[in-house]
Amino acid sequence: MNYNNPTQLQAAILDWAGTVVDFGSFAPTQIFVEAFAEFDVQVSIEEARGPMGMGKWDHIRTLCDQPQVAERYRKAFGRTPTDDDVTAIYNRFMPLQIEKIAEHSALIPGALETIANLRQQGIKIGSCSGYPKQVMDKVVALAATNGYIADHVVATDEVPNGRPWPAQALANVIALGIDDVAACVKIDDTVPGILEGRRAGMWTVALTCSGNALGLDYEGYRALGSDALASERKRIHALFEGSRPHYMIDTISDLPEVIADINKRLANGEMPQNG
Repeated sequence: MNYNNPTQLQAAILDWAGTVVDFGSFAPTQIFVEAFAEFDVQVSIEEARGPMGMGKWDHIRTLCDQPQVAERYRKAFGRTPTDDDVTAIYNRFMPLQIEKIAEHSALIPGALETIANLRQQGIKIGSCSGYPKQVMDKVVALAATNGYIADHVVATDEVPNGRPWPAQALANVIALGIDDVAACVKIDDTVPGILEGRRAGMWTVALTCSGNALGLDYEGYRALGSDALASERKRIHALFEGSRPHYMIDTISDLPEVIADINKRLANGEMPQNG
């Protein structure tokens, strides 16, 4: 048997918040702030956004490891946060997140049309998230009422290691019956999500304006003047540069042109690992 490069994409692995739903990725961010506040530790929205894309326990651990947050915790409790303390914050985060997830469940403009376009090309729709399954079940149900049903969903606690490890993306490959990771594209609005796709051997597309990096709702994004938008794009491109996404676009609405370009590159024998 001989190896033959795939000549077209077979699957798109989509993130959820900031990619398909919740323009600006507000649902998890605000809840991190509220969960820490219940322990009398103040965390800003900007600080909470920093580790976005990781599993939520790991996200809280990373926040607690930041010197300024660790110092605030020490002032409140007389010690820096241990893993048990992280778990206590996580256990408060979870019910808050489940309670309020519906407040930020709207589909991102253009998502349904783009996904329909992919499916018309025979591309399967996988998905994964930094949310644990208990939260994802609610996110998935809310999305279904708005017309979006992915072919497969992998929550962060359904694999041994969440992002930036490749396990969630690869779990989609297995479940969807894809025969080559080079025939897959990972779309995400966070650096850990792009690293996940890269490490899984996939094409990667970073969304710069619909998610965590810009941190604006759709109306705020649309209200940006051309100079301000250009400046924000430059800043966000620099944030993603180290994770080496193959493409950077504003939102999922811009994805069809990227898909067409990837298919051309595959047909020409290019592979994502070489890009």
